[in-house]
Amino acid sequence: MQTTWKGTISFGLVSIPVHLYSATQEHDVPLHQVHAKDGGRVRMKRYCEQEGKEVPYAEIAKGYESPDGRTVTLTDEDLAELPLPSKKVIDVLAFVDAAEIDPLMFSKAYYVGVADKAAAKPYALLRDALTESGRIAVTKIALRTRESPAVLRVHDGTLVLQTCIWPDEVRPAAGIAPDEQVTVRPQELKMARSLMDTLSEDFDLSQLHDDYQQALQQVIEARIQGVEVPHEEEPGEAPDNVIDLMAALRSSLKEAKGAHRGRRAGPGAEPEAGPAVEELPPVEAPAPRKRAPAGKAPAGKAAAKKATAPGTATGRATADRAATRATTRAAAGTAKPAAAAKKTTSRKSAAPRKVS
Repeated sequence: MQTTWKGTISFGLVSIPVHLYSATQEHDVPLHQVHAKDGGRVRMKRYCEQEGKEVPYAEIAKGYESPDGRTVTLTDEDLAELPLPSKKVIDVLAFVDAAEIDPLMFSKAYYVGVADKAAAKPYALLRDALTESGRIAVTKIALRTRESPAVLRVHDGTLVLQTCIWPDEVRPAAGIAPDEQVTVRPQELKMARSLMDTLSEDFDLSQLHDDYQQALQQVIEARIQGVEVPHEEEPGEAPDNVIDLMAALRSSLKEAKGAHRGRRAGPGAEPEAGPAVEELPPVEAPAPRKRAPAGKAPAGKAAAKKATAPGTATGRATADRAATRATTRAAAGTAKPAAAAKKTTSRKSAAPRKVS
């Protein structure tokens, strides 16, 4: 890994000789400019306005134009000799909680490695102290042509220096959020938190990948092979406003739970079907029946048994109605098993008829 910077971490009276290594890398597909008409390569050339000819990169310097039109030329030596204490020293200014640094300020990250074996002990001391305290160290560092605030923190047992932008470089957010007063109901907030919990189950950040780069590579391969470029179906237009927020939250929660069940089942497995949700009308409770006097059968009981005998049309209709009610209760999740319902119906239908 190529060294980006060499210097020393100053931790009170403790000095730690270190090297910085870039901790991140981008995997963009390399593209260059071409003439759309014929595919010819378009190159940028550096011309000197005074001499009217191309200038090699080795002769390029930086310049500053003063308000009166004069130009001051600054060479690499001038920039390297700036009187900055942070040019070769990472001076620890304070130790603060990580929550005190706004993530908007974070910029590029660098791994911090020791420059020699003698630095191993103070390096480990600073690393372990940061880990135990749960804090980060605030520093300043000059990299290339810019001085930046930075923080030292621990990642996978390694010190990481992360440069930041200056606090006054963070633009204010005034006027971005809605100005009107919006009232969020407790039910909506509860549903939103439930959706958040469902989406967060079994989430693995390391499984994320760059779909754009993959799609771009497919287009390039299609162009090289002379085949049709793959196209994705255009998504439907998103609604410009939310009519029913609770309905949208319910639908989102249902889809998230279905996707979560599919992830737990593993790749290639069909998503588990959840129970059908169907709103049924409330069932009215039957009116209480009057009890007949002791030793006397209720009026019409014999006639009812005779009318509902299995061999009669009324008996068959009664059995059909009983089976229909059992099916409806089963769909609502409160009915007995079908076998039990049939058994009950048969027992009622098989009652002995009274001989007149």
